[in-house]
Amino acid sequence: MNNMTPKQTVAYLDEYVIGQDNAKKTIAIALRTRYRRMQLDEKLQEEIMPKNILMIGSTGVGKTEIARRLAKLMNLPFIKVEASKYTEVGFVGRDVESMVRDLVMTSIDIVKKEHQEKNIEQIGNYVLDKIVDKLLPPLPLMASEQKKEEYKVSREKMKERVINGDMDEKVIEIQMPKNNIDFNDTNMPPEMAKVQESFSQMFAGLNKDDLKKEVSVFDAKHILKAEAGEKLLDMSSIQTEALKRAEEGGIIFLDEIDKIAVGNKNDGRSDPSKEGVQRDLLPIVEGSNVTTKFGQIKTDHILFIAAGAFHVSKPSDLIPELQGRFPLRVELNSMTEEALYKILTQTKNSLLRQYEALLAVEGLELTFEDEAIKALAALSHTANEKTEDIGARRLHTVIEKVIEDISFDADEKSGEKIVITKELVHKKLDMLIEDEDIARYIL
Repeated sequence: MNNMTPKQTVAYLDEYVIGQDNAKKTIAIALRTRYRRMQLDEKLQEEIMPKNILMIGSTGVGKTEIARRLAKLMNLPFIKVEASKYTEVGFVGRDVESMVRDLVMTSIDIVKKEHQEKNIEQIGNYVLDKIVDKLLPPLPLMASEQKKEEYKVSREKMKERVINGDMDEKVIEIQMPKNNIDFNDTNMPPEMAKVQESFSQMFAGLNKDDLKKEVSVFDAKHILKAEAGEKLLDMSSIQTEALKRAEEGGIIFLDEIDKIAVGNKNDGRSDPSKEGVQRDLLPIVEGSNVTTKFGQIKTDHILFIAAGAFHVSKPSDLIPELQGRFPLRVELNSMTEEALYKILTQTKNSLLRQYEALLAVEGLELTFEDEAIKALAALSHTANEKTEDIGARRLHTVIEKVIEDISFDADEKSGEKIVITKELVHKKLDMLIEDEDIARYIL
C-alpha cells in the first residue's frame, strides 16, 4: 500500500495544482490514515471507518485535477465517476453499484500488471522459446548427438539475434489466440454477466480451428506476451487479491455530486430520480455487500471523495443521511489573477510548455514574455468575472485565441523564433473581453 507521508503527498500535488492547500492537506491525511489503519490489529481495523470527504468549489479550481493526479500517484484501486450518469433503480441507466464493480475491474488490472512484472523473466523466456522454435524448428528425435550439439549452439545464437532485434523484420507463422467475446459490462447484474460469459465460452468452443497468421517477429513478441500472461499467471489468486485490495484500499472519486442534490424549491418540485440516486448511494457509502462476477465485496472501508460546484444547489440539499456520511468538508477557493499566473509558470508541464513543445514539432521556437503571461492571467480573470467563472479552464480558450494564427501557419515558419508579447495578447483579446456579449460566445 502507498505509504507516502502527508507532506510528500501535498508536495506531489503542489507540482500540478496551485493553491487549494486545505483540500490537499485533508486528502493527504485521509490517505495516510488508511496506511496507518492497515498496520493495526485486524479487530481494531474493522472498527476504524474511513472519513469520507466532500470538496466544494466552482468549476476549474482543481477538484478533478487533484483526482487525476492522485490516480497517477497511488498504486491503489482508484476510479473517478460522475454522479450525474447514475439513475435510480428501476429507471433506464447505470445503477450506483456499478461504480463498485468498476473499482474491482481497476483493482484486477493493477494486480495483474504487478504479477506480470514479477514474472517478466518467465514471460520473456516463454516468448523467446516460441519465436526461436519457429525460426529454428526442433530436430527429429533420432538425430545424432553431434547434430544435437550443433543445434544447441545455433539455438543460443538465434536467441541472441532475436533479443538484439536483428530478426524483427523476419516473418513467421504463429497461432493467434482465440478472441473470446468478453462481457465486462459492470452495469449488468452479476447473474446475467455469468450467463453471458457462459455464452462467450460456448461460442469460443464452436471455433475449434486454430487461427494461424504470418506476422513479423517484432509483432509476434507482443502477441505472444499476452498469451504468456494468460498461461503463466494464476488468475484465481489475482482475483482474490484484487477483491481484498479494493475492499481495504479502494478509493472512489464521486464528481458532480451537486447534480443529484435537490433543493426544496428546485423548479417547484422534487426530482424523484435524483433523490432515488442519493438513496441508492447511501448503503454503498455506509457499507454494504456488492456482488460482482468475481465475488462479493464489502464497501465498509472504501474511501469516497465527493466533489461538486454547488452553484444551483447546496450541500444541505443532499438527503441528511448522505450528508452525514461525508464528515470532512473542504471549500476550494476561486482562481485569482495571481493563481492563474502561477498555473502558467509554476506547474509541471504547464499549458505554455505544452504549446511550446507542440509547435517545436514544426521546427518553430515559441516563447512567452513574462509580461505577456501576466496579461493572459489578467484577461482570463476579467473574462471569468464578466461572464461565467470557469476558473483555470478559461486559460485554454484565451491562449488558443492568441496563438491561433501562429499555429495555423506554423509549417511555413519552420526555423523561426516567435515571441508572444504583451502587445500581441492585448491586440488579440481586448476587443473580445470588452464586449461582454462576444466574450460569452468566443471566450
